[in-house]
Amino acid sequence: MKQEIIENAANLFLTLGFKSVTMDDIAGNMGISKKTIYAHFPNKSQLVESVTKHVINGIDQGIEEIVKQDLNSIEEVFQIERFVFSLLKDDKSSPQFQLQKYYPKVYKKIQQRHLDIIEDCVCKNLQKGIEGGVFRPSIDVEFISKMNFIGMTGVKDNDIFPVDKYQPRELSRKYLEYHLRAIVTPKGLEKLNEFLTIED
Repeated sequence: MKQEIIENAANLFLTLGFKSVTMDDIAGNMGISKKTIYAHFPNKSQLVESVTKHVINGIDQGIEEIVKQDLNSIEEVFQIERFVFSLLKDDKSSPQFQLQKYYPKVYKKIQQRHLDIIEDCVCKNLQKGIEGGVFRPSIDVEFISKMNFIGMTGVKDNDIFPVDKYQPRELSRKYLEYHLRAIVTPKGLEKLNEFLTIED
């Protein structure tokens, strides 16, 4: 039952936002009593934390599956971006912003885990891209991976890019192109342009 509550809450939180969804909403959606939820999660903050860990683990597993496909580094980046958006439902509730604003302790606790996953993924992707000749060998892999994380989280900041003015998916795609154009070789630029043409 605990896992069912987490999965159901995750769907509601990512669709409607962490702040908007109440324990009553989750109970009603599942057809159970609030008492059942509270038996597993004493308060909403603990449920939010469990849901966030669940989502991050799902992202981690999905990324691993994409990496196993052994795509070229540029296509791999776009496949991961597409997967993450499908998991997060490409909505306008800005879950990261709500989590940071309304559940700062939870956000801070999981932020390092998120950073570790993304940084490891990006470092491996960058190294593969260097070896494949699509990324410049002179780039500082660790530095670029951290800058990439800052950029990815930055475009999700609702204060800077309000969702009523900017489409989350469009922002993510623009940032991704910006990031890649800064590090590709001429060979990589050719592949990037080919992929962008296909995506359009």
